[in-house]
Amino acid sequence: MSDFLARLTFADGKTLEFQGPADITKETTEAIVNAANSSLLGGGGVDGAIHHAGGPSILQECRRIVSKIGTLPAGKAVITTGGRLPAKYVVHTVGPVYGGGAQREAETLASCYRASVRIADDHAIRSLAFPSISTGAFGYPVHEAAEIAVRTIVEALQGCAHIVHVRFVLFDLATCKAYVQAAEKLAQQLPANSAIFYLQH
Repeated sequence: MSDFLARLTFADGKTLEFQGPADITKETTEAIVNAANSSLLGGGGVDGAIHHAGGPSILQECRRIVSKIGTLPAGKAVITTGGRLPAKYVVHTVGPVYGGGAQREAETLASCYRASVRIADDHAIRSLAFPSISTGAFGYPVHEAAEIAVRTIVEALQGCAHIVHVRFVLFDLATCKAYVQAAEKLAQQLPANSAIFYLQH
């Protein structure tokens, strides 16, 4: 899908896009990221929608992973098939539950994005779509979460051997605006000529 609200293009040709309101289960990137529960057995929100759209093969793989590792700690990521989704893979990561903004919560949220990018890159995935992790039922304030997410992805992309395209697929316009603002702000802080920020009108 080529429709986007805003895009950061980096000097090495890699891109970070922002789209919304949009449904991540329809995303055609090679992999999508699921904001999962630590049980990996599906839940509400994005998690439930991905399991519902992707069918039982995702849950079967999640059960196999849980039988080996137990529950998935916050800030870590695992990868499964995409089942019936347009995306070939689903990266599952568990965000922090917001408890007032402790530094540890911010570090855990950043770790979700870093770990997801790393595992996707390790599987030679070239394009990856994220939801807004932890800003739904887990209560993370959207503007704080957006700044952490955008900064972490920009840093993580630099070290990727395979990923060239990351997209934030955001459920509602308010969330999308927060992420676009975070991207525009970050673009102004980056070294000259290292990134171009483009906003669709």
